[in-house]
Amino acid sequence: MEFRVEYYESAAGKTMKKTNFDLYLEEQMQDPLFASRFKQAGEAWDVALQIAQLREKAGLSQKELAKILKTSQQQISRLESPGYEGHTLSTLRRVAAALSANIRVVFEPAVRGSKMHVSEAKAVYVACCAGKKAPKKRMS
Repeated sequence: MEFRVEYYESAAGKTMKKTNFDLYLEEQMQDPLFASRFKQAGEAWDVALQIAQLREKAGLSQKELAKILKTSQQQISRLESPGYEGHTLSTLRRVAAALSANIRVVFEPAVRGSKMHVSEAKAVYVACCAGKKAPKKRMS
């Protein structure tokens, strides 16, 4: 087994060490069959990759994000793992707040072309107030 360390510059201009997963994925993406299957991966992959991308864009390591969220680096690694499917809405809200992001959950018909609609308008849920209580709504 070959051991190598590579670095890249994040969008925030910070030098970041590539994870073993980054290196593995780069190698696997050279295989057209793997690349095709990867593109067809489900929601867990999408969530994991979005978290990793947002964290990197913020210029944070897994350890730094873990400190902000008062959790372990291992938990952040788990959330960024494409095979992990235990994401809770509560955890995703905390991650979104820490990374200045919004969460949007959309239910779509399982059958294309179906006339069924759960909701006419897309609902956007914004992580609010970084651990503080949300402002109370005024009743008119």
